[in-house]
Amino acid sequence: MNYEEFNQFCGSLPATTHVVQWGNAHVWKVGGKVFAIGGWSKDKLPAFTFKTSERNFYFLRECEGYIPAPYFANRGMKWIQQTDSTPEMDDDLHYYLTESHRLVSLGLTKAKQKELGLNQEAS
Repeated sequence: MNYEEFNQFCGSLPATTHVVQWGNAHVWKVGGKVFAIGGWSKDKLPAFTFKTSERNFYFLRECEGYIPAPYFANRGMKWIQQTDSTPEMDDDLHYYLTESHRLVSLGLTKAKQKELGLNQEAS
């Protein structure tokens, strides 16, 4: 996945906004809270950072092509950076970005979730 594809995918998720900050990183937010970052690679190749569940954090940090996310994981947060952006990993990245969006949106207030039309159960 390249940054254009990353931005297109993140933009397809509900109630997202995009800004470029932190050293020209593509930062995606839901309800004003970061859920995905495209950038920060040490070798100038695409790298993608996202929030994970605790289980996925401990699993992915042991997998090739993933590292605990710089600036996040060393603060105790469960964020991972995918450092290998080969096409074979795109489906997994789509899953983890979608899951990060969900996890971050669940941390928003109920009022904010309702305002954005997120996590609403069918009546």
